[in-house]
Amino acid sequence: MRSTPVAAAALEVREDNQLVAVADEEEDSFETIDKLTAQGINAGDVKKLQDAGIHTCNGLIMQTKKSLTAIKGLSEAKVDKILEAAEKIVQVGYITGNEALHKRKSVIHITTGSQLLDDLLGGGIETMAITEAFGEFRTGKTQLAHTLCVATQLPLGLHGANGKVAYIDTEGTFRPDRIVAIAERFGLDPTAALDNIVYARAYTHEHQYNLLIAIAAKMTEEPFRLLIVDSITSLFRVDFSGRGELAERQQKLAQMLSRLIKIAEEFNVAVFLTNQVIADPGGGTFVADPKKPAGGHVLAHASTVRLMFRKGKGEQRICKVIDSPSLPESEAVFQIAPGGITDAKD
Repeated sequence: MRSTPVAAAALEVREDNQLVAVADEEEDSFETIDKLTAQGINAGDVKKLQDAGIHTCNGLIMQTKKSLTAIKGLSEAKVDKILEAAEKIVQVGYITGNEALHKRKSVIHITTGSQLLDDLLGGGIETMAITEAFGEFRTGKTQLAHTLCVATQLPLGLHGANGKVAYIDTEGTFRPDRIVAIAERFGLDPTAALDNIVYARAYTHEHQYNLLIAIAAKMTEEPFRLLIVDSITSLFRVDFSGRGELAERQQKLAQMLSRLIKIAEEFNVAVFLTNQVIADPGGGTFVADPKKPAGGHVLAHASTVRLMFRKGKGEQRICKVIDSPSLPESEAVFQIAPGGITDAKD
């Protein structure tokens, strides 16, 4: 039975103007893996799938037969039977455009804290997608991540997502005290807001990948709506060096990004990635700031929405849409304030 988060349920205002939680259950967007037993699949085989990090029928369908037969104790014949059972529970194959439109109605847009930035993004950071923000240090990427940690917990009526947050930190930049200040700005109880964030510090790219497997188990039990990786490429740049390891690095990065988009679609979660920039030798002499995002084409193709952050005057920052299937290439100015990301002040 999934639990309702303390501050991420529907909220109401108390007499002292504090927002407090009211129990509010939402329908799951996935089918749990234990439903396979009703289709004649052995409970022991279901347990093997769970131990391998597969917790929903939706996630099972997203696996290749090669990866499933690599699980100890699952033969090719067993895998065929398991996949056949899963396809009876989860719809696969073609759907009409109208059905796709109806499915898109479950997408939630999470406020960034800035109305101008929300407008640029068509309402905010969206679920079922990967949003990547790249830029130099101090351009507001991590500050937006912290603001989203709180904004996600707001009810839908306040442009939140009514859910919990998972934060994978690869650079040691997560600051709980920032969450306290941002929660106070949004009128949430800081202690409850922090309780609704699960945090993990990753030290290697393998550890980072294993944390994604672990969070999938939590997402089947509790209503998560945001997964943050800050930053996505830093550990790959440390663990792999030189051109000799570039191919392996990009292959491992592609596997991680594939896992992230599957999580986004499987659990109706917004995935927010921060990314570093690197010097671009091919940028040319006449380019004022020849830098490009790390990760190459693998990351460029995996990101649904790609945002470039740069510094403005004072605490102002500029966000530009670089790539999106639905948003125009435009930009907006926002500001970093004590209570998180907000509209820029003139």
